[in-house]
Amino acid sequence: MEAAHRNLALDLVRVTEAAALASGRWLGKGKKNEGDGAAVDAMRYAFNNLYLSGQVIIGEGEKDEAPMLFNGEKLGMGKGPQVDVAVDPVEGTNLLAYGRPNAISVVGTAPAGTMYNPGPSYYMQKLVVPPAAKDVVDIDAPVKENLNNIAKALGKDVDDLVVFVLDKPRHEQLITKIREAGARIQLHTDGDVAGALMAVDPRSEVDVMMGTGGTPEGVIAACAIKGVGGQIFARLDPQSYVEKEAIQEAGIDLREIHTVNTLVRSDEVYFAATGISGGTFLRGVQYTGNGAVTHSMVIKGHSGSIRYLESIHNWDRVRPEGL
Repeated sequence: MEAAHRNLALDLVRVTEAAALASGRWLGKGKKNEGDGAAVDAMRYAFNNLYLSGQVIIGEGEKDEAPMLFNGEKLGMGKGPQVDVAVDPVEGTNLLAYGRPNAISVVGTAPAGTMYNPGPSYYMQKLVVPPAAKDVVDIDAPVKENLNNIAKALGKDVDDLVVFVLDKPRHEQLITKIREAGARIQLHTDGDVAGALMAVDPRSEVDVMMGTGGTPEGVIAACAIKGVGGQIFARLDPQSYVEKEAIQEAGIDLREIHTVNTLVRSDEVYFAATGISGGTFLRGVQYTGNGAVTHSMVIKGHSGSIRYLESIHNWDRVRPEGL
């Protein structure tokens, strides 16, 4: 029983810390692939020193031809628990490249065979809410109705709500409807895993995330959302004819509404995130000359525990791969 409920997230955070430490050196240098590549290399090295047998189900990079941990890649020592892995070494590569806030490194795991594989889907419509509001929203309901119900569930006025939305042309109508309802908006250029985490993090001022973002990011976020008891409602939302055709040819139903229980079909989920560029969610990497300080969040799905870690890394003792 002890082995079954061991907190794997405390091992996974070593992976996200390594990726953050390596990629943080590229902050604001305008070279997103170099920063992402450094994170990928460090993450792969750290993963392969962990006692687990993992397979990448969600490996970011295929959409934009960036460096990546590829789908189907084997990770870990090949011994220990068999897990599906969802990973994004740098969630928000543009944020890192241009020195903007909220770039993070994230990893989620679930028992082998329990994580949703989105195939050729790149984008999905998402509605993410904290535990108190998970039973009062509908992805097909009008924006105003959802916001009114969320506000009531949280004991707030609608004009107290903060909605995370990606600042994209596709969200012009959504933004108008949120403003008409009276809620406040945080617009972010990138980083919808961070947005989903903010929506369910009790320390965050964000109350809900709305809009269309990456499908891989939705599965990664679901690992964390399930752990803390929040909810994501999502439906594939192809942004091109080519993407839509590929999804249909793969036999995937575009009408299906997904939740945490279809995106991750187990409570034995683990999640870790480490801040890279800093911001409103997690503080970024702080280099001290002879080391660095990182700030992370780890979630254990079985117990619902959330831990916030500040780690001090000393180069005189250990220098992470890639630094």
